[in-house]
Amino acid sequence: MSLQYMVPASKFKRYLPKDYVELVDYGPFGKDYSEVGVKNMGTFKELVEEHPMCSGCWMAYYIKIIFAALPNPEDTVTIGTAGCGRLAISQAAVPFIYGNYGDQNAMASGITRAFRLRFPDRQKDVITIAGDGGMMDIGFSMTMHAWFRREKFTTIMLDNEVYGNTGGQESGMSIEGAVLKMSPKGKNFGKMPAMQLAITAGCVYVVKMSPTNINKSAKAIRRAIFAARKLGPTFIHVYTSCNIEYSIPTPDVFRDAKEMEKGRFAFEEFMTPEAKELFAVVESKKKREVS
Repeated sequence: MSLQYMVPASKFKRYLPKDYVELVDYGPFGKDYSEVGVKNMGTFKELVEEHPMCSGCWMAYYIKIIFAALPNPEDTVTIGTAGCGRLAISQAAVPFIYGNYGDQNAMASGITRAFRLRFPDRQKDVITIAGDGGMMDIGFSMTMHAWFRREKFTTIMLDNEVYGNTGGQESGMSIEGAVLKMSPKGKNFGKMPAMQLAITAGCVYVVKMSPTNINKSAKAIRRAIFAARKLGPTFIHVYTSCNIEYSIPTPDVFRDAKEMEKGRFAFEEFMTPEAKELFAVVESKKKREVS
């Protein structure tokens, strides 16, 4: 996708769906982040608006942040798999590829390589977005091997600590002792150390967080994408509660996320020296452009 494919000829414009025309005229394509970033949400046509997810879903909120943070949405492809997240990700006005359960990082490896061959003069961003079950349980081997191979794309794990889409089974990311619909006796082993696994496997930028601050969340997303372009795999491990399976009242969803921020999802950020150097260049350039 690129701007030249999205902008319709003026004589055909009136025949196109209203939502499409509004996206071209008022959406983020081709615009600077200072105009259409997370700080400006609600003032432009967003890439994802309506979704079929549960009322109060924290995952749906974070997915909106992902798409508002994209540096170049017109040159971005997302890849997902079965799970709650794909219900909103697939609604976004960005190309989405639905993979078989757990193979999203294997697909991203091939697509990233193909883009480099097909578009050597363009930057194409590939992002895999999946839940803890699809990313760290069923897709574990494909996730890890993409990192071992130093594939240049971003992985975002939406961790609700349960198989929220298929009935409430425990996942590798559920905490020890968690009592869920399909683990009534409580989980008998601890939460997988996803951040440490990512660092050990070779990710150049890794973040674990509860996304209560939209600016901080967007900064991590953009850093992950910038580092993946030049250096290698990047990983964001984000808490996105399942208010249904964990019986969190809708008015308390944000409060729960704030509590997680004080505990096991306290903000942690890892970057290689090369990534730190890259961010210094990219972010100083952005500041100069704004000033």
